[in-house]
Amino acid sequence: MLNRALRVIDYFIPDGTVLERSELSIARNFVFTHLIGPLIAQGIVIYLYRTDPDPGLACWTIIASVYLFWTLPFAYKYLRNLRICALMSVQLLTFTSLFGTYFYGGVSSPFLPWLIIALLLGFFYLSDRPLAVVGLFAANFLVLIAAYTAFGFPELVAISKLAPVGWISIISATVYMSWMAVYYSNVMSMRSEIERETELARVAMEKLQEAKKHAETANQAKSIFLAKMSHELRTPLNAVIGYSELMMEMMKPETASSQKEQDLKRINSAGKHLLSLVNDVLDLSKIESNTIEINEESFDADDFCNQVIATAEPLVKANGNSFVVQSPARLGKVTGDQTKLRQVILNLLSNAAKFTRNGTVSLIVRRKTIGSGEWVEIQVVDTGIGIAREDIARLFQNYAQASAQTSVKYGGTGLGLAISQKLCALMGASITVTSEPGRGSCFTVRIPVDAAREAPVSNDNNNETAEPALASAAG
Repeated sequence: MLNRALRVIDYFIPDGTVLERSELSIARNFVFTHLIGPLIAQGIVIYLYRTDPDPGLACWTIIASVYLFWTLPFAYKYLRNLRICALMSVQLLTFTSLFGTYFYGGVSSPFLPWLIIALLLGFFYLSDRPLAVVGLFAANFLVLIAAYTAFGFPELVAISKLAPVGWISIISATVYMSWMAVYYSNVMSMRSEIERETELARVAMEKLQEAKKHAETANQAKSIFLAKMSHELRTPLNAVIGYSELMMEMMKPETASSQKEQDLKRINSAGKHLLSLVNDVLDLSKIESNTIEINEESFDADDFCNQVIATAEPLVKANGNSFVVQSPARLGKVTGDQTKLRQVILNLLSNAAKFTRNGTVSLIVRRKTIGSGEWVEIQVVDTGIGIAREDIARLFQNYAQASAQTSVKYGGTGLGLAISQKLCALMGASITVTSEPGRGSCFTVRIPVDAAREAPVSNDNNNETAEPALASAAG
């Protein structure tokens, strides 16, 4: 029943109107009271018509005014402005009350209670325009006073005969005002609840902001601590690695295959592995604590690639992989931190070599025009185990690898790609990845080119893509 009534009321609320909960409640109340109000006033209209010995213009004007209230919900639906419709309602009720007061009873008129209701409704619907409400009532009163001064109160019906309609009017006005009082109480309760919820939300937000600030402070302190500890750990590790290498060099040839040499090699290998982990933690800690420095410089990309190839080639071939390099004759100069960029590319090549067995690792370097800028694009393509689509999002997270199985089988901290991505961002470069399980992966780094480049790039180089290299390597 309630839902059916709400559907009828909501029909008059303009389509497409977005209202808050309190605004929707006021709109529904406006429609409801203007549908029910004329019904409540029917007793007044009927009795007035039967009491007036000669119903004329005054009687029919009051009757018409009462029925006009039924048009206001339709006016709201099509005007789409509740304020204007409320102003029309207040004016119509004020006019009806004063008009009935003038022609039926004067200061003893049964219509006077509705004048108080009109005033209260004016302040309820137009609470932000109190002067407009007062001005509206003042104008109507001035008209009544002018009419009384000029003509007095015409006695169309004797005062004694208006007593019953007066009681009907008082009862009707009481019912109407009771409804509005209950509704206003509910509105105030709703607003108090909203205010309480808003205050609770504000307090919760302040606590969250404070907790966030503490967490950021703690995280920065942690990063600084890790950076200091990592730096302190590198010194003894370098000593362990250095002395193990020195002892291996000092060993006599006849003891070259002895157990001691094997132990020294294990010590050296474990030390280097631990040093690489410490270096990763140190780099990440510096990035998170904002202590890492980017040295912007213009360097020759061809020399850079040759250095990377010389360093990575033994690593790539260690697992029986072939190392393929594709690069134009001349790359020119690039702007960025050469050391950090070398770290990123070597990390990608190291990963490609680690996850590829007896396959192919390709390093593809080219210039590309993207938008209005010139870029050097460096791709590392392998034919290794590949990465599932749902696991790619985890690659660049701190301490995360593609899957738990990968971490168990191949080891590592899961920091390399996270550090690489952060370093690229600091240098204005980007790093992206495409992969397919069982076919391999392609990591792409793009870094802006220095404006003073030495040679333009041919269209052939710009049209190269990594996918053919990946496909041919997989074949």
